[in-house]
This record gives sequence, structure tokens and C-alpha cells, in this order.
Amino acid sequence: MNALISRIAIVGSIIKKDLTEFVRDRLWILLSALGLVFYVGIFWLLPSTVDETITVGIRQTGLDIALQEMIEAEDEGLKVVLFESSERLKAAVAGEIETQKEIQIGIDFPDDFLSKTLRQEKAIVRVYVASGVPKEISRAMSSLVREIAHMISGDDLPFTEPDEQTVVLGEDRMGNHVPFRDKMRPMLVFFILMVETFALASLIASEIQAKTVTAVLVTPARTGDVLAAKTILGTLLAFAQSVVLLLAVAALGENVLLVLCIVLLAALMVAGIAMITGSSGKDFLSTLIYGMIFMVLLVIPAFAALFPGMASPWVKILPSYGIVEAMVGATIYGKGWGESTPYLALIAVWDSIILGSGLLVLKKKAEAL
Repeated sequence: MNALISRIAIVGSIIKKDLTEFVRDRLWILLSALGLVFYVGIFWLLPSTVDETITVGIRQTGLDIALQEMIEAEDEGLKVVLFESSERLKAAVAGEIETQKEIQIGIDFPDDFLSKTLRQEKAIVRVYVASGVPKEISRAMSSLVREIAHMISGDDLPFTEPDEQTVVLGEDRMGNHVPFRDKMRPMLVFFILMVETFALASLIASEIQAKTVTAVLVTPARTGDVLAAKTILGTLLAFAQSVVLLLAVAALGENVLLVLCIVLLAALMVAGIAMITGSSGKDFLSTLIYGMIFMVLLVIPAFAALFPGMASPWVKILPSYGIVEAMVGATIYGKGWGESTPYLALIAVWDSIILGSGLLVLKKKAEAL
């Protein structure tokens, strides 16, 4: 029992020493503080609402009755703005003139559209589409024009719709889209974790270069005590910064314990990465380069988690994908422990690999000094 207490006291002393050295490093203290303020500022500057309405500009002559159903669909996410001339419609879609609402699509019916359609003659209707509008929406507007033409001429549509239901695969977000600001919460937490990776790696690298580790091992401290202290300190630093950020952006929500568990697992990964990069780098620049390699590898899956459908299978097995996906589910969509368990398991497996590798690399480096 006394031996255990002695080991805990030694580990605590090493943590206290490392924390003192970290606080004295003004560069990383400043970067950590600035990063926290910067990310919180970005979050509150991002838009907090989502405009799901598509604004369509229409120039028409005598089609009021035919377009009535389309105009009445405004409550369903479609807003119609009428224009008197083709020139103004085209300019509005191109963004060359100011309008009350941004016109994303323009439909220009020719003056003789009604008469030609009644005579079943071909009439040319121009559909103007702003850059950035999905192809699916522009195709839908083109189909709408054809439906109007068939309705006016009295002909049936040239196809028969099958008697079946439309099934949305995955979770249907129609009418319940999340503001981009809320989606950025997990990414901001991820970025603050990466900042702490660089900070802890710098601390480890400086201790190795100054052979502080050797001096510590001359005392009753063992290599295991040093490794335990580095793991605890690195995890606590990353975890504390992340929690501060979560509180600042109001992201804890109702699943507080789940969110804290995700952050804790992510902090353990950060500690492992810091040990690997800090032990591998010979100086500040090489340590920074190794850290950037890890950051690039982890950022891609993290961004993929924010845009469903774009992640490849190999991306989904990386730890950062699980971290962000679990954070998105817990902080945005209110998912609980059951739905988050697969991602927690993925992160835990990667923690054991990365943290184990970090401890092994740091152990060998310390013993080789």
C-alpha cells in the first residue's frame, strides 16, 4: 500500500513539473489561448439558421392560372418572384442587380408560349441557373416547365408514374436541416485537440533534447512513472481545453456524460500522437512536420463526417471520423449511448493502438538517452 502511494506521489510530482514547464512555454500558452478565442469567435459569427427556401424568378405572359399551383407551394420551400422582362430576370439570376431575395433559378417563358402550346407547337423556354445550384434542382425546374406545357395543351404526360412509395434511405433531414454553425461544433473541438497535440509534443521534444527525462530517472522515479505522468497530463490538457470550448459554444446539451466520454477518448488519442511526434522529432521544426502529417491524415475523415455520403469505406475506419460522427450525433441530433457505441468502440480501439505506440516510442527514446 505504501509502495502504491509512493508511486502516485512520484507521478504527481512529475505531472507538477511538466505542468510548470508547459506554463512557462509562452508560445504554446499564447497559441492555445488564441486558438480557443478564435474558434469560439468563428462559431458565434457563423449563421445560426438554415434557409431551405429555393427562390425562382419567372417571367411569363398569361400563365397566371397555370403557375398558381407553383405559387401556392411557397410554404413548401419554394418562393416565386415574377419579373416583367427577360433582361431583369437574367440579371437577377446572375447577381448583377439587387433583389429582395437571391434568385437562384430563372424561368423565362416566351411571349407566344401559351398560344404555341395550345397549337401543340414547340416553344423555347429558357431556364437560367445560378452557379452552385445542385443539378437535381435545375433538372426539376426543367421538368416543371414540361409539365406546365402538357397541362396547357391538355395532353397526358409522356410517362406513367409507378404506383410505389418514395423511401428515404438513412435519416430524412428534409425540413429539419441543421445550421452550419452547429455542424462546426465537433470540428472546432477536433481542431482544439490538434493544437494541444502540438503543445504536448513540443514539451516532450524539449525534455528529450534537454535530457530532462534522464535527470528524472536518476531519482526514485521509474520509466513507467514518466510515461504515466505524460499520459495523464496530455489527456487532461486536451480534455480541459475541449470542455472549455464546448461550454463556450453551448455544445454539451442533454447528453453531457456521452459528450464528455467522447472528448476523453479523443484526448487519450491526442496524448498518444503527441508522444509519437515529440519522441520522433529532433528539433522544433521536425516535431511540427510530424504533427502536421498526423493532422492532415485526421482532418480529411473529420470533414467527411460532416457531409454524409462523401466518406469512402477506408475513411470511416479512421479515428477522427468516429470522433466527429459521435460528436455530431450527440450534440446535434440528440443520439444516445446505444447509437454512439460503434463509434466509441472504434475510437477506443484506435486509442489502444496510438497510445500504446506512443508509450512504446517514448519508452525506447527515454531509455536510449
